[in-house]
Amino acid sequence: MITFDSSAARAASSPAETLPIRSDEQIVRLRQFVREKAVAQGLSLIDQTKFVTAASELARNTLIYGGGGDVHCTLVERNGRRGLKLEFVDTGPGIPDIPRALSDGYTSGSGLGLGLGGAKRLCDEFDIRSAPGEGTHVSITKWKPF
Repeated sequence: MITFDSSAARAASSPAETLPIRSDEQIVRLRQFVREKAVAQGLSLIDQTKFVTAASELARNTLIYGGGGDVHCTLVERNGRRGLKLEFVDTGPGIPDIPRALSDGYTSGSGLGLGLGGAKRLCDEFDIRSAPGEGTHVSITKWKPF
């Protein structure tokens, strides 16, 4: 199992809400859901857009490369800051080389190769765990500035 974790500390959280990702329509619903949660957390319009874009990219990867999966959405709090955490989980073939998959231009399909690396840049925290044959778990967090 290969792991990459950019979070500096763990956060207190609320119970997660789970949404399935098994169709394009469910990706559209996820985008709307994430936007609503980001607004409720008080994220700026720019941060909302960044987070929804990252969520959309990761949901598409979950569907196309992971064969579908689930997204767990959690409201988080750390040191007086509020945020939103999404965890994308699939049981697909996994990612054999995470550093390569995070590099711009790498794709295992027909895309532009900007999905994982782009999603990482759009979020405050990014964690990915994957291994061949074991699926993939990607976690992203966006924090409201003080």
